[in-house]
Amino acid sequence: MSGFKHPNATTTPHVVKEEAMAEGKWVKLDKTTYMDPAGNTRTWESVKRTTRPLNTEADGVGIIAILKRTLHKDCLVMVKQFRPPLGCCSLEFPAGLIDQGEGAKEAAVRELKEETGYMGEVVGVTPVTCLDPGLSNCTTNIVTVIINGDDGENIHPKQQLGDGEFVEVILVPLAEFQTKIDEMLKKEKIVVDTKVYLYAMGMVQAFFKPNELPVLKQ
Repeated sequence: MSGFKHPNATTTPHVVKEEAMAEGKWVKLDKTTYMDPAGNTRTWESVKRTTRPLNTEADGVGIIAILKRTLHKDCLVMVKQFRPPLGCCSLEFPAGLIDQGEGAKEAAVRELKEETGYMGEVVGVTPVTCLDPGLSNCTTNIVTVIINGDDGENIHPKQQLGDGEFVEVILVPLAEFQTKIDEMLKKEKIVVDTKVYLYAMGMVQAFFKPNELPVLKQ
């Protein structure tokens, strides 16, 4: 893959120093001094987690959990919860932070059980991906998990939520993923996580010819 180099680029951009401006229990606000491609010194304000485990590049995991049951449509296991920064609920993939000593697979299985009650088998893990690189250095592994809904432990799953956690589990048919999300958006005030909607759009796109992009209806 070839890249475009800005005509005014004279140096490789790099961080010069980082200074903490404020710090809380879970996150901190940093001022980063860096050199841009033209050789100019600039500053950037960003939010960083204080919880990233040692010797790992990812803060957490996002879990694409596919529930398979006899005589039922395959479903994606989603979670809905109130997010204070948004002031409303959001629809998300199950997710959580990686604990010290865990890998992405172990964290995904644990978080899925805690948030949804389901136990599943990990079938894929992505490389480390960023979430909002203009705001934060927060990173995640996306982990795909298959859930055998016919297993006894998954017939009546029980959440293992911590104090202050209120998570609603929502099963969305895989074949109608974007349609069901759009219906939900019309019925209630809710924000959909970007990863979720991009996944839905990708599934729709898979049913179109490569040169025929679907048109979103407002």
